[in-house]
Amino acid sequence: MDLTDEQWAVVEPLLPRAVKRADGKGRPRVDNRVILDGVLWVMRTGALWNDMPNRYPPYQTCHRRFQEWVKTGTFETILRKLIQDVKERGDLDLTECFIDGTFVMAKKGAQGWEKPSGARVQSSWQWQMA
Repeated sequence: MDLTDEQWAVVEPLLPRAVKRADGKGRPRVDNRVILDGVLWVMRTGALWNDMPNRYPPYQTCHRRFQEWVKTGTFETILRKLIQDVKERGDLDLTECFIDGTFVMAKKGAQGWEKPSGARVQSSWQWQMA
């Protein structure tokens, strides 16, 4: 489910405007709304970026923009505004929540789970969002 027009009205002012080159060259920037819908689809489903449906722009474009927004703090602001909007509309019910956990059996006395190495942490969106 993509953003409604009401949700988009809340989020749109938070996103940077595309700046066109003075000489008119270069590829036109893909619309922020369709990019955000694609990013939220990945977050909602937990699917891999390259599994995005064809109704969204190429996954590389969505992922690149997502990285820009995370780096500048824009994505966190977007999520906070969307949560605030849902709360104000009375559509957020926190009486029932689900937590997904992973359980790994330790083999031969070793730790069952270890934090990924520094290189993996930096490239993982899950760790960027933590």
